[in-house]
Amino acid sequence: MSDSETRPGPHIRRLAPGGLAPGPGYSHVISVDAPGRLVVVSGQVPLDASGALVGPGDLAAQARQVFTNLATALHAAGAGWEHVIKLGYFVRDAGQVATVRAVRDEFLPAGTAPASTLVQVSALFRDDLLIEVEALAAVPFST
Repeated sequence: MSDSETRPGPHIRRLAPGGLAPGPGYSHVISVDAPGRLVVVSGQVPLDASGALVGPGDLAAQARQVFTNLATALHAAGAGWEHVIKLGYFVRDAGQVATVRAVRDEFLPAGTAPASTLVQVSALFRDDLLIEVEALAAVPFST
């Protein structure tokens, strides 16, 4: 793999520096070279538009709702998954990362793995929530 990979556009560079172990499903470094807009999306939880919990006790269902909510927020700001440069995950059970990644991969275009951080937390703001995810996107001015 090369040290620098440019996808989806010339303004975002995903780097895999030599000397770092390969990042399974994420990029170690994202560099935004061109002018554009920064879009910051607050942590999204598995609540639907009416505020009802989706998927009680089911991490995959909760993660799917979280990524649906993130997509809605990104779209409202004129951004898409191809613009996401960082995801921050807060999960109740880090041992379930494969489930979260599988759902994430339903949403992210192939080859656009953002920089990521996953943290296991003892609780979220409600006891029935299993996951919260925040996003950072870089959108070129022309978009």
